[in-house]
Amino acid sequence: MGKFTFHKTPVEGVYVIEPTVFGDERGYFMETYQREEFAAGGIPFEFVQDNQSKSKKGVLRGLHFQTNRPQGKLVRVIRGEVYDVAVDIRPDSPTFGQYCGVTLSEQNKKQFFIPAGLAHGFLVLSDTAEFVYKCTDYYDPTGEGGLLWNDPDLGIDWPITPDMEILLSEKDKAQQSFAAYRASVGK
Repeated sequence: MGKFTFHKTPVEGVYVIEPTVFGDERGYFMETYQREEFAAGGIPFEFVQDNQSKSKKGVLRGLHFQTNRPQGKLVRVIRGEVYDVAVDIRPDSPTFGQYCGVTLSEQNKKQFFIPAGLAHGFLVLSDTAEFVYKCTDYYDPTGEGGLLWNDPDLGIDWPITPDMEILLSEKDKAQQSFAAYRASVGK
């Protein structure tokens, strides 16, 4: 049995990864990344930076992308639960304008791979969540970009509950529409 199961999603290059978890009454052990297995599974990228964030329920981060030094991301949740989304904004991609989303949690231990050139965001579903991700390139603030999280052209089905207040940064409140992005790339 392999250490990981790689599930292709409908969006080109995006994967949901399930690690093999070895557990007993003492706890569990799992590998979260192994270069050779990831390459064999369709993710042959080198990761150069790790990040971690903590957020409270209702925080929505995204939809972010980088135009300079775009980053592929391998993301997972180590505490709590989030709904994670990738939007294909690569003009030449057959899945341009499509998104996929997955629930990541400390219980399901799933990981999500978002290749460089996609927009990425997540919504915290639990009281708090700790989110970690590996990146294929270094962060470059001169190339930050973003899309409106609730743009009707994207049609993202965020799992917002009636008791949830959506908490956005000022930057995320002012992101561009998908139509404006599409026009900027001549699509």
